[in-house]
Amino acid sequence: MPRRLVFGLIALVVVVGGAIAWFILSKPALPPGFASGNGRLEATETYIASKTAGRVLEAPLNEGDDVQAGQVIAKMDTEPLEAQLRQAQAKVSEAQATVAQTQAQLVEAQDNRNYALAQVDVKKADLNFADKQYGRSKELVTKGAVSQQEGEIDFARLGVDRAELIGSQSQAERTVSNIEAAKSSSIAAQAAVAAAKAEVDRLNAEIKDSVLTSPIRGRIETRLAEPGEVLPAGGRVYSVVDLADVYMYVFLPEQVAGKVAIGSQARIVLDAAPDYPIVAVVTYVSPVAQFTPKTVETKEERHNLSFRVKLQVDRARLSQFEPFVKVGIPGMGYVRFDSAATWPAKFEVKNVNPAKMWSATGSGGQ
Repeated sequence: MPRRLVFGLIALVVVVGGAIAWFILSKPALPPGFASGNGRLEATETYIASKTAGRVLEAPLNEGDDVQAGQVIAKMDTEPLEAQLRQAQAKVSEAQATVAQTQAQLVEAQDNRNYALAQVDVKKADLNFADKQYGRSKELVTKGAVSQQEGEIDFARLGVDRAELIGSQSQAERTVSNIEAAKSSSIAAQAAVAAAKAEVDRLNAEIKDSVLTSPIRGRIETRLAEPGEVLPAGGRVYSVVDLADVYMYVFLPEQVAGKVAIGSQARIVLDAAPDYPIVAVVTYVSPVAQFTPKTVETKEERHNLSFRVKLQVDRARLSQFEPFVKVGIPGMGYVRFDSAATWPAKFEVKNVNPAKMWSATGSGGQ
């Protein structure tokens, strides 16, 4: 065969192959009404941190371990707090003893006041009798029935009784002052008890807060501290991923983002399981355009400006797949912005056994 003919056949094959490839690749990847973008599977991350400064006593869990809401995952050293608690409890006992003492003083002051008031009544009666006695003696002296000396004695007794009444009234007034002072001391002592109890409550709360629990059911993402480390207030010990809140962010061009409504149907296709689309829903569309991140590489031409769209995975569906969720897995997100459009067959959701897709992560799969 002539060499020229061979080269011609090769050129023809190349041209035909290129034409076929161009025809196949030039077809739109998605039918009208759909848009796509790549991203990574993400989940809400919660940091478990110490409320006050202290030393980490226990941190038994490792990265990848599953935790339940309310489960104890770390403990801080509470020995200094317990010493302060004992001191505060001693102050409570001391303040309560002071309250008892001031109460006794108040009772005694009230008894003294009652006695002083009774003495005032007695002295008033004595003074009234002495006044009448002197009146009779004074009249009898003028008649000569009583000697002048007896009249003077009755007059002197009248003066004594008047002085004793004044003294009793002064004593009664002092007892009232003593009662007010005793009441003030009692109020101050009760306030000291309340302050000491508040300090006890504060220390008990800090001791309780030194036991770190997980607020959610999730998985240990990162172990940030080891036993023996001294942390400041707010020092982080673990980061926990909420396996019931899994989503993917994709970036769509401005021509499409304006057509995407909250609640639009979506699908997430992970690179690790391309044959098993995951049902999702659009829960957020950024109201502000931004430059497309360099890590986003869509099949369409990159646009300078795009909108961030959040695709939320159904929580009920996630409960069946929690042990197999792996944050960070790359994939593609597909959004239907035209409700009349029909999902292509390759995006139909299949009933699958997740254990056959990939291995579980963390203690949940052990």
